[in-house]
Amino acid sequence: MNLSKIKTILLALGVTIMAFSMILFPEESFNASIRGLNMWWEIVFPSLFPFFVISELLIGFGVVKFMGVLLEPLMRPLFRVPGVGGFAWAMGMATGFPAGAKLSTRLRQEKQLTKVEAERLVSFTNSSSPLFIFGAVSVGFFHNPRLGILLAIAHYLGNFFVGLCMRFYGKKETRKYKQKKSLWMIFHQAISSLHRTRLINKKPIGKLLGDAVISSIHTLLMIGGFIILFSVINKLLYQLNITLLLAHATEYILMLFNLPKQLGVPIIAGIFEITLGSQMTSQVSAASLMQQAMITSFILGFSGFSVQAQVASIIAETDIKFKPFFMARILHGFLAAVITYVFWKPFAEKFHIVSGNNAIPVILQEHDLWWESTLHLFVKVGPIITIISLLVYIYFFIRNMDSTK
Repeated sequence: MNLSKIKTILLALGVTIMAFSMILFPEESFNASIRGLNMWWEIVFPSLFPFFVISELLIGFGVVKFMGVLLEPLMRPLFRVPGVGGFAWAMGMATGFPAGAKLSTRLRQEKQLTKVEAERLVSFTNSSSPLFIFGAVSVGFFHNPRLGILLAIAHYLGNFFVGLCMRFYGKKETRKYKQKKSLWMIFHQAISSLHRTRLINKKPIGKLLGDAVISSIHTLLMIGGFIILFSVINKLLYQLNITLLLAHATEYILMLFNLPKQLGVPIIAGIFEITLGSQMTSQVSAASLMQQAMITSFILGFSGFSVQAQVASIIAETDIKFKPFFMARILHGFLAAVITYVFWKPFAEKFHIVSGNNAIPVILQEHDLWWESTLHLFVKVGPIITIISLLVYIYFFIRNMDSTK
Protein backbone atom coordinates (compact mmCIF):
# COMPACT_ATOMS: atom_id res chain seq x y z
CA MET A 1 0.00 0.00 0.00
CA ASN A 2 1.51 3.33 -1.07
CA LEU A 3 1.63 6.53 0.98
CA SER A 4 -1.20 8.17 -0.98
CA LYS A 5 -3.64 5.34 -0.16
CA ILE A 6 -2.65 5.42 3.53
CA LYS A 7 -3.29 9.16 3.58
CA THR A 8 -6.72 8.64 1.97
CA ILE A 9 -7.67 5.98 4.53
CA LEU A 10 -6.52 8.13 7.48
CA LEU A 11 -8.45 11.17 6.24
CA ALA A 12 -11.60 9.12 5.65
CA LEU A 13 -11.23 7.49 9.08
CA GLY A 14 -10.75 10.84 10.79
CA VAL A 15 -13.84 12.38 9.16
CA THR A 16 -15.90 9.28 9.99
CA ILE A 17 -14.86 9.41 13.66
CA MET A 18 -15.79 13.10 13.82
CA ALA A 19 -19.19 12.40 12.26
CA PHE A 20 -19.96 9.63 14.79
CA SER A 21 -18.66 11.84 17.62
CA MET A 22 -21.12 14.58 16.67
CA ILE A 23 -23.92 12.00 16.91
CA LEU A 24 -22.65 10.78 20.30
CA PHE A 25 -22.18 14.30 21.71
CA PRO A 26 -24.84 16.46 20.02
CA GLU A 27 -25.19 18.95 22.87
CA GLU A 28 -21.44 19.54 23.20
CA SER A 29 -21.14 19.93 19.41
CA PHE A 30 -24.00 22.42 19.32
CA ASN A 31 -22.58 24.50 22.19
CA ALA A 32 -19.14 24.53 20.53
CA SER A 33 -20.73 25.71 17.28
CA ILE A 34 -22.54 28.52 19.09
CA ARG A 35 -19.30 29.52 20.81
CA GLY A 36 -17.47 29.72 17.47
CA LEU A 37 -20.36 31.59 15.85
CA ASN A 38 -20.44 34.15 18.67
CA MET A 39 -16.69 34.79 18.29
CA TRP A 40 -17.12 35.38 14.54
CA TRP A 41 -20.41 37.29 14.89
CA GLU A 42 -19.35 39.66 17.66
CA ILE A 43 -15.60 40.20 17.18
CA VAL A 44 -14.03 38.75 14.02
CA PHE A 45 -16.45 40.01 11.36
CA PRO A 46 -16.93 43.61 12.57
CA SER A 47 -13.22 44.05 13.27
CA LEU A 48 -11.97 42.62 9.95
CA PHE A 49 -14.64 43.65 7.44
CA PRO A 50 -13.89 47.41 7.24
CA PHE A 51 -10.15 46.76 6.92
CA PHE A 52 -10.66 44.15 4.18
CA VAL A 53 -12.84 46.50 2.12
CA ILE A 54 -10.48 49.47 2.56
CA SER A 55 -7.51 47.26 1.65
CA GLU A 56 -9.17 46.18 -1.59
CA LEU A 57 -9.92 49.81 -2.46
CA LEU A 58 -6.38 50.93 -1.61
CA ILE A 59 -4.99 48.25 -3.94
CA GLY A 60 -7.47 49.19 -6.68
CA PHE A 61 -6.70 52.91 -6.52
CA GLY A 62 -2.93 52.35 -6.50
CA VAL A 63 -2.31 53.64 -2.96
CA VAL A 64 -0.60 50.37 -2.02
CA LYS A 65 1.69 50.71 -5.04
CA PHE A 66 2.47 54.28 -3.90
CA MET A 67 3.30 53.09 -0.38
CA GLY A 68 5.30 50.22 -1.82
CA VAL A 69 7.71 52.53 -3.63
CA LEU A 70 8.15 54.64 -0.47
CA LEU A 71 8.75 51.58 1.75
CA GLU A 72 11.05 49.78 -0.69
CA PRO A 73 14.28 51.07 0.97
CA LEU A 74 13.07 49.64 4.30
CA MET A 75 11.42 46.33 3.36
CA ARG A 76 13.91 45.14 0.74
CA PRO A 77 17.09 45.23 2.90
CA LEU A 78 15.32 43.95 6.04
CA PHE A 79 13.02 41.21 4.74
CA ARG A 80 13.91 40.84 1.05
CA VAL A 81 10.36 41.68 -0.03
CA PRO A 82 9.12 44.67 -2.07
CA GLY A 83 7.88 47.82 -0.35
CA VAL A 84 4.23 46.80 -0.82
CA GLY A 85 4.96 44.18 1.84
CA GLY A 86 5.09 47.01 4.38
CA PHE A 87 1.38 47.66 3.78
CA ALA A 88 0.52 43.98 4.30
CA TRP A 89 2.68 43.89 7.43
CA ALA A 90 1.03 46.97 8.97
CA MET A 91 -2.52 45.86 8.10
CA GLY A 92 -1.78 42.36 9.42
CA MET A 93 -0.74 43.76 12.80
CA ALA A 94 -3.68 46.16 13.00
CA THR A 95 -6.46 43.76 11.96
CA GLY A 96 -5.16 40.31 12.93
CA PHE A 97 -5.53 36.89 11.32
CA PRO A 98 -5.72 36.24 8.41
CA ALA A 99 -5.41 39.74 6.93
CA GLY A 100 -1.72 39.27 6.11
CA ALA A 101 -2.47 36.16 4.05
CA LYS A 102 -5.38 37.88 2.28
CA LEU A 103 -3.23 40.88 1.29
CA SER A 104 -0.20 38.76 0.35
CA THR A 105 -2.45 36.69 -1.92
CA ARG A 106 -3.92 39.80 -3.55
CA LEU A 107 -0.47 41.28 -4.13
CA ARG A 108 0.69 37.98 -5.66
CA GLN A 109 -2.38 37.94 -7.94
CA GLU A 110 -1.53 41.52 -8.95
CA LYS A 111 2.01 40.25 -9.76
CA GLN A 112 3.53 42.77 -7.36
CA LEU A 113 5.31 39.87 -5.61
CA THR A 114 7.22 36.88 -6.91
CA LYS A 115 6.30 33.43 -5.57
CA VAL A 116 9.21 33.35 -3.10
CA GLU A 117 8.61 36.94 -1.96
CA ALA A 118 4.95 36.11 -1.31
CA GLU A 119 5.97 33.06 0.74
CA ARG A 120 8.35 35.22 2.78
CA LEU A 121 5.73 37.92 3.26
CA VAL A 122 2.86 35.66 4.31
CA SER A 123 5.13 34.07 6.94
CA PHE A 124 5.48 37.20 9.08
CA THR A 125 2.47 39.39 8.23
CA ASN A 126 -0.09 37.22 10.03
CA SER A 127 -0.51 38.08 13.68
CA SER A 128 -3.16 38.51 16.36
CA SER A 129 -4.85 41.88 16.46
CA PRO A 130 -4.36 44.25 19.42
CA LEU A 131 -8.10 43.94 20.13
CA PHE A 132 -7.77 40.16 20.56
CA ILE A 133 -4.59 40.34 22.64
CA PHE A 134 -5.74 43.16 24.93
CA GLY A 135 -9.52 42.69 24.83
CA ALA A 136 -10.20 38.95 24.58
CA VAL A 137 -7.04 37.46 26.16
CA SER A 138 -5.86 40.02 28.72
CA VAL A 139 -9.22 41.43 29.80
CA GLY A 140 -11.56 38.54 29.00
CA PHE A 141 -9.45 35.59 30.15
CA PHE A 142 -6.78 36.91 32.55
CA HIS A 143 -8.75 39.93 33.85
CA ASN A 144 -5.42 41.76 33.70
CA PRO A 145 -5.29 44.34 30.86
CA ARG A 146 -1.69 45.31 31.63
CA LEU A 147 -0.57 41.77 30.79
CA GLY A 148 -1.57 42.61 27.23
CA ILE A 149 1.34 45.06 26.95
CA LEU A 150 3.87 42.27 27.43
CA LEU A 151 1.94 39.76 25.31
CA ALA A 152 1.67 42.28 22.45
CA ILE A 153 5.37 43.20 22.55
CA ALA A 154 6.42 39.54 22.64
CA HIS A 155 4.01 38.70 19.81
CA TYR A 156 4.90 41.51 17.42
CA LEU A 157 8.62 41.47 18.20
CA GLY A 158 8.62 37.70 17.66
CA ASN A 159 6.97 38.21 14.28
CA PHE A 160 9.60 40.80 13.38
CA PHE A 161 12.38 38.28 14.11
CA VAL A 162 10.51 35.67 12.06
CA GLY A 163 10.59 38.13 9.15
CA LEU A 164 14.35 38.57 9.58
CA CYS A 165 14.83 34.79 9.60
CA MET A 166 12.60 34.28 6.56
CA ARG A 167 14.72 36.69 4.49
CA PHE A 168 17.10 33.74 4.08
CA TYR A 169 14.33 31.60 2.61
CA GLY A 170 14.70 31.22 -1.16
CA LYS A 171 18.29 32.41 -0.99
CA LYS A 172 19.09 31.59 -4.61
CA GLU A 173 16.56 34.07 -5.98
CA THR A 174 18.17 37.24 -7.32
CA ARG A 175 16.51 40.57 -7.97
CA LYS A 176 18.16 43.85 -8.79
CA TYR A 177 17.53 46.76 -6.47
CA LYS A 178 19.14 50.18 -6.62
CA GLN A 179 19.46 51.55 -3.11
CA LYS A 180 21.01 54.92 -3.94
CA LYS A 181 18.07 57.19 -4.66
CA SER A 182 17.22 60.61 -3.32
CA LEU A 183 14.02 61.15 -1.35
CA TRP A 184 12.64 63.33 -4.15
CA MET A 185 13.28 60.60 -6.75
CA ILE A 186 11.55 57.99 -4.56
CA PHE A 187 8.54 60.24 -3.99
CA HIS A 188 8.29 61.12 -7.69
CA GLN A 189 8.45 57.44 -8.62
CA ALA A 190 5.73 56.69 -6.04
CA ILE A 191 3.40 59.34 -7.50
CA SER A 192 4.00 57.96 -11.01
CA SER A 193 3.17 54.43 -9.84
CA LEU A 194 -0.01 55.66 -8.15
CA HIS A 195 -1.15 57.46 -11.33
CA ARG A 196 -0.24 54.51 -13.59
CA THR A 197 -2.20 52.05 -11.45
CA ARG A 198 -5.30 54.27 -11.48
CA LEU A 199 -5.16 54.56 -15.27
CA ILE A 200 -4.72 50.79 -15.74
CA ASN A 201 -7.64 49.98 -13.44
CA LYS A 202 -10.56 51.40 -15.43
CA LYS A 203 -13.33 50.15 -13.13
CA PRO A 204 -15.74 52.86 -11.89
CA ILE A 205 -15.82 53.57 -8.14
CA GLY A 206 -19.16 51.77 -7.68
CA LYS A 207 -17.82 48.61 -9.33
CA LEU A 208 -14.62 48.73 -7.26
CA LEU A 209 -16.62 49.13 -4.04
CA GLY A 210 -19.01 46.31 -4.93
CA ASP A 211 -16.15 43.94 -5.79
CA ALA A 212 -14.37 44.89 -2.55
CA VAL A 213 -17.47 44.12 -0.45
CA ILE A 214 -18.14 40.80 -2.21
CA SER A 215 -14.50 39.65 -2.01
CA SER A 216 -14.20 40.66 1.66
CA ILE A 217 -17.40 38.93 2.77
CA HIS A 218 -16.55 35.78 0.80
CA THR A 219 -13.31 35.60 2.78
CA LEU A 220 -15.02 36.37 6.10
CA LEU A 221 -17.68 33.69 5.53
CA MET A 222 -14.88 31.20 4.94
CA ILE A 223 -13.13 32.38 8.12
CA GLY A 224 -16.37 31.97 10.08
CA GLY A 225 -16.77 28.43 8.80
CA PHE A 226 -13.28 27.49 9.93
CA ILE A 227 -13.75 29.09 13.37
CA ILE A 228 -16.99 27.11 13.96
CA LEU A 229 -15.54 23.88 12.54
CA PHE A 230 -12.40 23.93 14.69
CA SER A 231 -14.39 24.95 17.75
CA VAL A 232 -16.42 21.74 17.32
CA ILE A 233 -13.34 19.61 16.52
CA ASN A 234 -11.57 20.88 19.63
CA LYS A 235 -14.56 20.04 21.81
CA LEU A 236 -14.96 16.57 20.32
CA LEU A 237 -11.27 15.79 20.77
CA TYR A 238 -11.66 16.69 24.44
CA GLN A 239 -14.80 14.55 24.81
CA LEU A 240 -13.03 11.58 23.20
CA ASN A 241 -10.07 12.05 25.62
CA ILE A 242 -7.72 12.51 22.65
CA THR A 243 -6.71 15.92 24.02
CA LEU A 244 -5.78 14.34 27.36
CA LEU A 245 -3.81 11.60 25.57
CA LEU A 246 -1.85 14.15 23.56
CA ALA A 247 -1.37 16.27 26.69
CA HIS A 248 0.39 13.37 28.44
CA ALA A 249 2.94 13.34 25.62
CA THR A 250 3.77 17.01 26.35
CA GLU A 251 4.39 16.44 30.07
CA TYR A 252 8.03 15.44 29.53
CA ILE A 253 8.66 18.55 27.43
CA LEU A 254 7.02 20.74 30.08
CA MET A 255 9.18 19.15 32.79
CA LEU A 256 12.31 20.02 30.79
CA PHE A 257 11.33 23.69 30.95
CA ASN A 258 10.23 23.50 34.60
CA LEU A 259 6.58 24.10 33.71
CA PRO A 260 3.56 22.46 35.46
CA LYS A 261 2.18 19.40 33.67
CA GLN A 262 -1.33 20.89 34.02
CA LEU A 263 -0.45 23.20 31.12
CA GLY A 264 -0.42 20.20 28.76
CA VAL A 265 -4.16 20.26 27.99
CA PRO A 266 -4.27 24.04 27.29
CA ILE A 267 -1.27 23.70 24.94
CA ILE A 268 -2.95 20.93 22.93
CA ALA A 269 -6.21 22.91 22.85
CA GLY A 270 -4.29 26.01 21.75
CA ILE A 271 -2.51 24.10 18.99
CA PHE A 272 -5.94 23.54 17.45
CA GLU A 273 -7.65 26.84 18.35
CA ILE A 274 -6.02 29.87 20.02
CA THR A 275 -9.09 31.25 21.81
CA LEU A 276 -9.88 28.08 23.77
CA GLY A 277 -6.18 27.41 24.42
CA SER A 278 -5.61 30.91 25.81
CA GLN A 279 -8.72 30.68 27.97
CA MET A 280 -7.74 27.28 29.41
CA THR A 281 -4.20 28.52 30.10
CA SER A 282 -5.55 31.42 32.16
CA GLN A 283 -7.46 28.92 34.35
CA VAL A 284 -4.46 26.74 35.33
CA SER A 285 -3.99 27.67 39.00
CA ALA A 286 -0.90 25.44 39.37
CA ALA A 287 1.08 27.74 37.05
CA SER A 288 2.42 31.19 37.89
CA LEU A 289 1.30 34.20 35.85
CA MET A 290 4.68 34.26 34.09
CA GLN A 291 4.30 30.60 33.05
CA GLN A 292 0.75 31.25 31.87
CA ALA A 293 1.97 34.26 29.86
CA MET A 294 4.74 32.20 28.22
CA ILE A 295 2.33 29.46 27.13
CA THR A 296 -0.20 32.03 25.92
CA SER A 297 2.53 33.75 23.88
CA PHE A 298 3.43 30.40 22.31
CA ILE A 299 -0.22 29.71 21.45
CA LEU A 300 -0.68 33.19 19.94
CA GLY A 301 2.51 32.80 17.91
CA PHE A 302 1.67 29.31 16.63
CA SER A 303 -1.82 30.61 15.79
CA GLY A 304 -3.56 27.25 15.94
CA PHE A 305 -4.64 24.91 13.16
CA SER A 306 -7.88 26.89 12.81
CA VAL A 307 -6.05 30.04 11.67
CA GLN A 308 -3.56 28.00 9.65
CA ALA A 309 -6.42 26.31 7.80
CA GLN A 310 -7.85 29.75 7.01
CA VAL A 311 -4.48 30.86 5.63
CA ALA A 312 -4.08 27.62 3.64
CA SER A 313 -7.50 28.16 2.07
CA ILE A 314 -6.69 31.78 1.13
CA ILE A 315 -3.23 31.16 -0.37
CA ALA A 316 -4.54 28.11 -2.28
CA GLU A 317 -5.84 30.61 -4.86
CA THR A 318 -2.19 31.23 -5.86
CA ASP A 319 1.06 29.26 -6.16
CA ILE A 320 2.16 30.26 -2.62
CA LYS A 321 3.31 27.22 -0.62
CA PHE A 322 1.90 26.56 2.85
CA LYS A 323 5.00 24.87 4.32
CA PRO A 324 7.09 28.08 4.86
CA PHE A 325 4.14 29.64 6.69
CA PHE A 326 3.74 26.58 8.93
CA MET A 327 7.45 26.49 9.83
CA ALA A 328 7.34 30.24 10.54
CA ARG A 329 4.44 29.72 12.96
CA ILE A 330 6.42 27.17 14.97
CA LEU A 331 9.37 29.56 15.08
CA HIS A 332 7.11 32.46 16.06
CA GLY A 333 5.60 30.46 18.93
CA PHE A 334 8.95 29.66 20.51
CA LEU A 335 10.37 33.16 19.91
CA ALA A 336 7.33 34.81 21.54
CA ALA A 337 7.57 32.49 24.58
CA VAL A 338 11.28 33.23 25.00
CA ILE A 339 10.76 37.00 24.66
CA THR A 340 8.01 36.83 27.30
CA TYR A 341 10.38 35.05 29.68
CA VAL A 342 13.25 37.51 29.05
CA PHE A 343 11.08 40.63 29.41
CA TRP A 344 8.92 39.39 32.28
CA LYS A 345 10.78 40.86 35.26
CA PRO A 346 11.28 44.45 33.98
CA PHE A 347 7.78 44.64 32.49
CA ALA A 348 6.06 43.08 35.51
CA GLU A 349 7.59 45.78 37.74
CA LYS A 350 7.17 48.74 35.37
CA PHE A 351 3.59 48.06 34.32
CA HIS A 352 2.40 46.53 37.62
CA ILE A 353 1.36 43.31 35.87
CA VAL A 354 1.45 41.10 38.97
CA SER A 355 0.19 43.59 41.55
CA GLY A 356 -3.51 44.30 41.78
CA ASN A 357 -5.04 47.72 41.24
CA ASN A 358 -3.28 49.30 44.21
CA ALA A 359 -0.98 52.27 43.55
CA ILE A 360 -1.41 52.02 39.78
CA PRO A 361 -0.58 55.14 37.75
CA VAL A 362 -3.63 56.93 36.33
CA ILE A 363 -2.43 56.44 32.74
CA LEU A 364 -2.43 52.65 33.23
CA GLN A 365 -5.88 52.71 34.83
CA GLU A 366 -7.21 54.58 31.78
CA HIS A 367 -5.49 52.00 29.55
CA ASP A 368 -7.29 49.19 31.41
CA LEU A 369 -10.71 50.84 31.09
CA TRP A 370 -10.22 51.63 27.38
CA TRP A 371 -9.64 48.00 26.35
CA GLU A 372 -12.44 46.75 28.61
CA SER A 373 -14.94 49.24 27.17
CA THR A 374 -13.78 48.49 23.61
CA LEU A 375 -14.38 44.76 24.09
CA HIS A 376 -17.86 45.39 25.53
CA LEU A 377 -18.63 47.77 22.66
CA PHE A 378 -17.75 45.11 20.06
CA VAL A 379 -19.91 42.52 21.84
CA LYS A 380 -22.84 44.98 21.83
CA VAL A 381 -22.45 46.60 18.40
CA GLY A 382 -20.64 43.80 16.52
CA PRO A 383 -23.75 41.76 15.57
CA ILE A 384 -25.46 44.88 14.19
CA ILE A 385 -22.42 45.67 12.01
CA THR A 386 -22.37 42.04 10.81
CA ILE A 387 -26.07 42.09 9.81
CA ILE A 388 -25.79 45.43 7.99
CA SER A 389 -22.62 44.26 6.16
CA LEU A 390 -24.31 41.03 5.05
CA LEU A 391 -27.29 43.02 3.72
CA VAL A 392 -24.90 45.27 1.77
CA TYR A 393 -23.20 42.13 0.44
CA ILE A 394 -26.55 40.72 -0.76
CA TYR A 395 -27.33 44.03 -2.51
CA PHE A 396 -24.02 44.13 -4.39
CA PHE A 397 -24.18 40.40 -5.17
CA ILE A 398 -27.67 40.69 -6.72
CA ARG A 399 -26.64 43.82 -8.65
CA ASN A 400 -23.58 42.01 -10.04
CA MET A 401 -25.75 39.07 -11.11
CA ASP A 402 -28.16 41.41 -12.91
CA SER A 403 -25.32 43.17 -14.72
CA THR A 404 -23.91 39.88 -16.03
CA LYS A 405 -27.21 38.73 -17.54
